[in-house]
Amino acid sequence: MAGAGGRRACALTAGQAGGAPQAAGLLAPLLAPARQVLADTACDSDAWRAQIAEAGAVAVVPPRPNRLVPPRLDPLPYRDRNRVERLVNRLKQFRRVATRYDKLADSFAAFVQLRAITRCLY
Repeated sequence: MAGAGGRRACALTAGQAGGAPQAAGLLAPLLAPARQVLADTACDSDAWRAQIAEAGAVAVVPPRPNRLVPPRLDPLPYRDRNRVERLVNRLKQFRRVATRYDKLADSFAAFVQLRAITRCLY
């Protein structure tokens, strides 16, 4: 996750685990200067939205389909999330990333960071 001023937070989870449970902890130190928080449907929860609202930011998260009263989503800022999705898809073009061949978390994280850097340079 990236915050205002270039601050970033990252956590590596088990291959079968989703990223949504890690979101609240990663987001907490980045919220102070944020005006908007973009996320995907997996992060849509009342507790997460409340955490974002307490910090004075707006949650730009599409509601889960099973919500009885879905919150409004502003599609204009949500379009920017496409850049993140495209980067992740480019990283997954490498079988080493998509299938997680590396046994150690440090090796896997290092390769993903290296690949992201080279992707940004070219």
